[in-house]
Amino acid sequence: MNPSTAQARVIVDELVRNTVSHVVLSPGSRNAPLSLALYEAAAEGKLTLHVRIDERGGAFLALGIAARTGRPVAVVCTSGTAAANFHPAVLEADRAGVPLIVLTADRPPELRAAGANQVIDQHNLYGDAVRYFDELAVAERRAGQNAYWRSQVCRAWNAAYGEWRCGPVHLNVPFREPLVPDGDDEWYESLDGRPQGARWTELPDFGALPSFVVPSARHGLVIACDAGVRAASEWAEQHGWPVVSETGGLGLGGATAISGGAWVLGVEEFIAAHKPEQVLCIGRPTVFRQVQRVLSDPSIEVLLVRPDSDWPAPSHNVRQVGQWFDEPTKPSDPEWLARWQRADAAATETVRDLLAAEPWPSGLRVAEELVRGLPQDSLLVVGSSNPARDVALAGGQRPDVLVHRNRGVAGIDGTVSTAIGAATVHRGPSYALLGDLTFLHDINGLLTGPAEQRPDLTIVVLNDDGGGIFSLLEQGAPEHSDAFERVFGTPHGADLAALCAGYHVPHTLAETLTEFRAALRPQPGLRVVEVRVDRSRHRDLHARLRAAVAESVTSS
Repeated sequence: MNPSTAQARVIVDELVRNTVSHVVLSPGSRNAPLSLALYEAAAEGKLTLHVRIDERGGAFLALGIAARTGRPVAVVCTSGTAAANFHPAVLEADRAGVPLIVLTADRPPELRAAGANQVIDQHNLYGDAVRYFDELAVAERRAGQNAYWRSQVCRAWNAAYGEWRCGPVHLNVPFREPLVPDGDDEWYESLDGRPQGARWTELPDFGALPSFVVPSARHGLVIACDAGVRAASEWAEQHGWPVVSETGGLGLGGATAISGGAWVLGVEEFIAAHKPEQVLCIGRPTVFRQVQRVLSDPSIEVLLVRPDSDWPAPSHNVRQVGQWFDEPTKPSDPEWLARWQRADAAATETVRDLLAAEPWPSGLRVAEELVRGLPQDSLLVVGSSNPARDVALAGGQRPDVLVHRNRGVAGIDGTVSTAIGAATVHRGPSYALLGDLTFLHDINGLLTGPAEQRPDLTIVVLNDDGGGIFSLLEQGAPEHSDAFERVFGTPHGADLAALCAGYHVPHTLAETLTEFRAALRPQPGLRVVEVRVDRSRHRDLHARLRAAVAESVTSS
């Protein structure tokens, strides 16, 4: 057996022993030893292999699977720019705390020194975005190799998942030719792993005991983000604290849930009169400026729960940081909660009534209808920009819905691929709500070979022909109207139906509310539902909603 084949087979076997059950592979020549070893392992039922020709999309596919399962997923590519295309997903995994094991093939040192083809410097390619980096020594026909290879895989797995701070790791693997098996299975030493499928080095799933923050206020507020929403809801209901979420009412349940929290927090008069003594913030909020204003108030103590060393501190005033939350030291004030509930009822009723009077469609109405129409226990992947805001502002309360958002770096990169990855491992109906630019940015994520699994996923695309989010920001003010369309609005005029047809993905244009509701009915396979929206209405609609909510909340 040649050294490259031996090394690749051992690496794959030890990944399986370390509970890696999904691997995403992009084809190439230098990573051929790993590609063949992965194919053999998948054929034997040891893992699920996903093949994607686009490394950027493949890495986000792996991120979606890892985020949904909570387990490390390996992603494999050849050398050169292929490895560089993993970088956006690695950055997202770093900031979002998603465990990825990145395996990049490389030329051996003598070929790098000779200026060989497809060579870049892959040493520490992803900088400090990875929890661990190692370049394996080039495989040699000598004793001790098996133990070394297996040990390094265990180190990488532990850094990605076994420690309390999950995230991506990077193993760079230089291979010498021959890169394919030579028909000889003899090797210098045994290549077996530990008996009974055990890891080479046994490691705990999480090596550190969790630290706790201890709330101590009667007038408190919980702000929950993404994965912490359900746990936050349970804690808040048990202890009588109002709880708001960056995803609105999605995943938010219990009697203390404030599903219109994004609106209520934006009413300055209400917050001035109902300023919490402490805010228990679970996760890292990224969408709403009104949330940042509360966290920035130096008179409010911030208790932050985030399993990461990087925490949000707009005014650098965080009082405690921990991995979980403990019992409060004081009982809550029932009247405090009642005031927040009255404000929530006023805000949600006002929004519902105003949207009902709006002509179809708008981004907010599409989000409202989508969330209302989701089957029980659905997964909803929400894109950045307007969709992330629309579902929080208009979605309504659905505690049974699981939400995923790429809010680590909060970019639009790879969202189609992320949604497909998450849907692949979700046991239930899956949906995604994306803007047109987010969809077009990763439309290659639709490219799925005939041998690859296609999940049951409905992608709803809000097509406002450009960057509608900017119309809600400072750039959308009238004084910037001359430059707006060219450098912010960026209309594209793309034919989404034709693009979907090229990828053999069914496409539906839902022009009426009735058509949209019909298009949301669960169907097998991957499909796209397009809703065309006039973005010139965004700014005015949001302004009218803010004014109406402020009036109703302050008078409630």
